[in-house]
Amino acid sequence: MTEKLSVTEKIGYSLGDLAANLVFQTLVTFIAFFYTDVYKIPVESATKVIFVCGLIAAFFNPFMGMIADRTQTRWGKFRPWILWTAVPFGVLALLAFSTPDFGPDGKVYYAFITYLLLLLVYSANNLPYSALSGVITGNMQERNSMSAYRFVAVMIAQFVIQVLLLPLVLIAGDGDKALGFEKVMTFLSIAGVIMFLITFFTTKERVVPKPEQKSTVLEDVKDLFSNKPWVMMLIITILVFITLALKGGMYIFYFENYLDASQIALFLENIGFNGFINGLNYLLTNIGLTEFKWPEDPATSGFALFNAGGIIFMIIGIGFSKSLADKYGKREVFGGSLFLSTLFIAVFYFYPQDAISTVFITQILHGFFYGISTPLLWAMIADVADYSEWKTHRRATAIIFSAMIVGLKVGLTLGSSILASILDYYQYSADLVTQMPDTINGIKLSVSIFASIPFFLAVACLFAYKINKAMEQQIEKDLTLRRQAD
Repeated sequence: MTEKLSVTEKIGYSLGDLAANLVFQTLVTFIAFFYTDVYKIPVESATKVIFVCGLIAAFFNPFMGMIADRTQTRWGKFRPWILWTAVPFGVLALLAFSTPDFGPDGKVYYAFITYLLLLLVYSANNLPYSALSGVITGNMQERNSMSAYRFVAVMIAQFVIQVLLLPLVLIAGDGDKALGFEKVMTFLSIAGVIMFLITFFTTKERVVPKPEQKSTVLEDVKDLFSNKPWVMMLIITILVFITLALKGGMYIFYFENYLDASQIALFLENIGFNGFINGLNYLLTNIGLTEFKWPEDPATSGFALFNAGGIIFMIIGIGFSKSLADKYGKREVFGGSLFLSTLFIAVFYFYPQDAISTVFITQILHGFFYGISTPLLWAMIADVADYSEWKTHRRATAIIFSAMIVGLKVGLTLGSSILASILDYYQYSADLVTQMPDTINGIKLSVSIFASIPFFLAVACLFAYKINKAMEQQIEKDLTLRRQAD
């Protein structure tokens, strides 16, 4: 159980989250845009579809956790769910981004059914996948390493979707976004199914509960709420995802309404980015291919490059995560890196609208420190499952992860709702060419001071999270001895 995991198994495990995030990131970033601008569903109906389906799916997770924990097959508890849901996940991802020719009501019903089914299958796939990280190994260092592999894969998916998806849609559809989404999602769905199958065939469940272990749903729930580290991690997860939804959704308004477009254009020219895109298109068209359709207006182009810079440096930060966590412990490194990354959010408020270079450098530094913390959040949740087993002599991995995924979805929902409320409070109007000074101040506050508050609160919560490095080692040692004695 303390054996070293192979690189093949770590890469195989990470591909499962790469596959899931190709769809999840597309949902987070583009589903509202797809419904309103591509499928032409009224904004009010699209909002209801997204909100109601998201709420139903969020509260499906604990039930999925109980089902997964009670699954008994020759392949284990969690791996079979990755196998069983691989093809349905791919098919539903394609259907959700297709545009069948229905009337106005038919489009809304179609969107509701396909989006809800996709979210339910996503839960049935990704919850057991997340829980799998807690049973592949009981070795804390190997768990840190595996988590780092996983989040490099997540960042690659995030980069593909947030930076490249829209240009790829325009290329694949030759300007027709509906056709482009359908073609790109077909490719991503097939690639995702293959990656899920690789995850299933390359991983193994090694932390196995004793066959005689039986627990009721009531006991699982009681264990959950008496597990103080779990309660703290749930609060931290909600806070982290409030910030991610708030700042992630507000950056486009920051670029379009605050930063000086002429200075963004000058910045892109000076760093050679425009020349790079022109050179790339010259090369593509000369070998008979379609040119790369990068957004042409400075705000959108700068926003995409801003996201790309943050993601690339998050991947670099993830590279430091394991070695730092091995040396100092997950709690300390998570808290320290999250605190530093938050400082590089708060300072956005003080930048003038022509400080484009400073804005990009700050995003890079934020991405680097946030990248260090990223894999540790989920590795700490796996530690919480160990803590529960250590205390109760009963292991219920999936239900612990399921509650965290509820926290993730609650955080994203709250963050998005706060964003919409802030825009409404500061009287943002999409019809105005230039927003009012109070509105612009609200946008600046949202990407800086407001967005930093939940992160700072999450860091403060860590003072009540008692699993430090010494306790990690004690739990690992005791559980290893206990499992060897069984």
